[in-house]
Amino acid sequence: MAKNLVLSLDGKEFAVVLTRIDRDDLYGKVEIEAFDEKGRPATLKILAADGKTLIEKGGTALAVLNEKGDSIDRTQLTPVDLEGKEIKKVESSFNAPNVLKKAEPDDYLALVVKSVYLLDQAEESDLQYLHDHLAGKQLFSFPFSYRGGIEHDAAYILGDGNDAFMVVGKEGNIDYLKLNQSGALSSDEEEDISADDLSFDLL
Repeated sequence: MAKNLVLSLDGKEFAVVLTRIDRDDLYGKVEIEAFDEKGRPATLKILAADGKTLIEKGGTALAVLNEKGDSIDRTQLTPVDLEGKEIKKVESSFNAPNVLKKAEPDDYLALVVKSVYLLDQAEESDLQYLHDHLAGKQLFSFPFSYRGGIEHDAAYILGDGNDAFMVVGKEGNIDYLKLNQSGALSSDEEEDISADDLSFDLL
């Protein structure tokens, strides 16, 4: 059974149950089935590097090797930044209460969304205090990590006073342009493009 997430607002703590909302729940989904000339269902296979060997689903795996070529476990790896300094791992947000702070709408609107959750109150917990604040058009945020790792995502709590949602994603770096304002190209983009580099097959 999934653990409850504990939120803290103005010193009041309440546990919530997360229910993930998928695109399929909102828009439905379409499944495409393929069959061969004899009516048998087609299956997905992987073509090996030799160009002739077909590998069944589940027949490949990803291994981590050290300098000697020996396989090692991922737990032996240490994450580092661009300067080679060790990155301190973050704990799962389910391990401790998460303090909600007021957030700005512009920060939320710049979010690159990864997932959306419906918040339901856990047993012996009352979300009315949170709903009252959300009904007043307030927006809250906190750093969130589902399983722990090397960094947090940004989580925003919003709602209409009846339902509460948690939207999780990465903070996007968006540069806005005014009408008739040109954007500046970075040095990596200032390369000359010849007619030979254009592929009209994509048009």
